[in-house]
Amino acid sequence: MGGFSLLAFLASVGFASSGRATAAPVSDPPGPDRFSVTIVEYTKYTWWMARWGTNKLICKIEVDHEGLPNLNDIYSDCAKDDFDDWVKQKPCREYDVNLCIGNYLVLVDSQPAQKEISTKLPPPIVQMALENCNPVYTSSTSICELEPIFILTGIEPLPDHEITQIAGLYEEQEFTCGSPCRLRLPTTGADGATLQFWAYSSYGDSSQIFSARVRVAPTDAGNPDQAFWYVDVLSSQWAGVPVASCVQTWGALPPIGGPPEWLSTPTQSESLGTDVPYTYLAANLIRNGVVDAGSCPDSGLNPETETASTCGMEAAREAVTQWQNQFDTIILNVAQDTGVPANLLKNLFAKESQFWPGSSAKSDVGLGQLTEHGADTTLLWNPPFFNQFCPLVMDAETCAGGYVSLDKEQQAYARVSLIRAVNAVCEDCPLGIDLDRANFSIGVFAHTLLANCEQAGQLVKNVTSKPMAGNAASYEDLWKFSLVNYHAGPGCLGDALEVANAEQLELNWENVSSKLSKGCAGAGDYVNTISK
Repeated sequence: MGGFSLLAFLASVGFASSGRATAAPVSDPPGPDRFSVTIVEYTKYTWWMARWGTNKLICKIEVDHEGLPNLNDIYSDCAKDDFDDWVKQKPCREYDVNLCIGNYLVLVDSQPAQKEISTKLPPPIVQMALENCNPVYTSSTSICELEPIFILTGIEPLPDHEITQIAGLYEEQEFTCGSPCRLRLPTTGADGATLQFWAYSSYGDSSQIFSARVRVAPTDAGNPDQAFWYVDVLSSQWAGVPVASCVQTWGALPPIGGPPEWLSTPTQSESLGTDVPYTYLAANLIRNGVVDAGSCPDSGLNPETETASTCGMEAAREAVTQWQNQFDTIILNVAQDTGVPANLLKNLFAKESQFWPGSSAKSDVGLGQLTEHGADTTLLWNPPFFNQFCPLVMDAETCAGGYVSLDKEQQAYARVSLIRAVNAVCEDCPLGIDLDRANFSIGVFAHTLLANCEQAGQLVKNVTSKPMAGNAASYEDLWKFSLVNYHAGPGCLGDALEVANAEQLELNWENVSSKLSKGCAGAGDYVNTISK
């Protein structure tokens, strides 16, 4: 990037009337510092703590609520020794109170009063977007037919104030500009570059410092007469193409030009369509009367397996194709909502259940074959999902502390409830399947994948001591590690990572999968099948 001047880039594209590029040095922003003070009227109650027998005053306690002072009130207004004595003393049961040992509380006064309540006000923020670009993947990649321009827009939530300036650093080069701020950044290496930015407000404070990892990669996209740019952004303030939460946690950019097909999401559900001759699915369609294979030997079923015979498969081929594609629209919608690649979801369901969610197995249920261990991972490693799901099955107050705050019985109940929510087996439903529940479960399995990629990323950080999993492994390999975690558990993945790291091997899929223990080796074939 020799000779690059960010200021020249800033000045060359122009700014909104609210500001322009300047050469002023960037100072550390003060950060958000805004509060509203409200005067509230209340009744002040004054209590005395006194000694039984002597009526000696121990301390005075002032509270703003009816009823006896609570332990917090007493701790705040009394000496520590007196508080400890109060906690330890037993209730007095003497008929003559002069014989009681310890202290007592007595209300001595109540009167109107006022107090100031300080409320934290919402701070300014900065959102980041792209100009001259169109999204092509839900993994953050955009393709730009013209030179990409990054738009930083300050947002001031307080009606009587405004954003006065946006400032920041691009690879240690300072810039200041108005809002919106238009940045034409140079091409970067494969690992991208760091952009920090913040906004100043007429309130007198600033937003927090936000950061982004940006990558600008030129390409002719197969047309040497037309220049294109691939742009990827990782930032909490990104307002463009949705990014999966685990990708943010990993800090791993997808390959230049977008991820491989199995980690992509098409724009139309028709692009997810498949025509795979699933023999397990065919057998279930035959057993449940969807397909008539009566002309085949053994009614089109293999007597020793749960699959369709060659004849049965031919009879069921059309029904199998229709069935495996009926979930595509919902898969696409879930992918767009969660950032989990649609092709990954479909490949997962194909491998786990062949799209037949009516398995009678008690330990593995639904399209993605959720187990109790899987439910535990989902509820523990995906707190936003837990916060949505838990109040549906338990009291909201019980759920407020998160999954880890629940006792063992409550955690077990939450896991069982989640498994029931994705279990589409239904004796009274057509074909024995509740399709509404199967459709609902697609979102649950997407959140389960997010939980597994969070846990897999943490395992990589634990093993390597790197600040981000993306510092040690690639985007695609981290997804493969997440699938090992989903299928075989963190023990299998963690052990393989530790062995590979101890041998100073690069943490790529080839090296890590070769270190899977004998009992975990099946996870390698599982991942290779899904990632084809």
